[in-house]
Amino acid sequence: MKPFFSFLIVLAVSALSAQTLKNFSVPKGYTQIAEAKGDLDKDGKDETVLVFNTNIKASYEQNPEGISDYKRVFYILKKENSGLKVWKENSDIIFSSGFGFYPSDNTLTINIKNNCLVIKQLFFTNSRHTQQYKHTFRFQNGDFYLIGLYDHFEDTCDFSFTNEINFSTGQVIVDREYSSCDDDTKLPENLHKEFTHKFPALIKMNDFLSETTSSGFPV
Repeated sequence: MKPFFSFLIVLAVSALSAQTLKNFSVPKGYTQIAEAKGDLDKDGKDETVLVFNTNIKASYEQNPEGISDYKRVFYILKKENSGLKVWKENSDIIFSSGFGFYPSDNTLTINIKNNCLVIKQLFFTNSRHTQQYKHTFRFQNGDFYLIGLYDHFEDTCDFSFTNEINFSTGQVIVDREYSSCDDDTKLPENLHKEFTHKFPALIKMNDFLSETTSSGFPV
């Protein structure tokens, strides 16, 4: 058994040496807006996740309030020796600074729970509609994968729609609740469904945007 364990140790060391991480320094013109710390790869050491407003213009037009729209980016950093090194960088999952109808009311929170990175975002799609997303990513098989999705779309008067997906188990929950600010309005029946769907494969973090849009998953 000893030669076998020695072989595993050699493989582990080789994998670590093959993963070259670059030193992290805050890019010029970037402003930090969020931070989270926790163990993402179950090695007993905390990683650091930092989210920044960049100085790079987003591809969207200026919003109704006239606030300029800039890309946002987050970095997952590993502590090595005396410094932090970039483990993962992504600018597709976080919405830009001017996204939505009332950008000043947008909210963004990140945290690490149960060794998973959880990203929550809420914004207004118009003066009456709010959209909330929660994406949960877990490190496994050498990469970060989307394992959970929560999508909530609400109108101040007419409806509240929620979709929840656990991509690991295939469990899907769909809720449709209807209401009205007009007492005389005839409402559709509310709907609640729970079922299991076999997804072909988990989506990698860096494939998030292309895979979710092409597969029809809400992003």
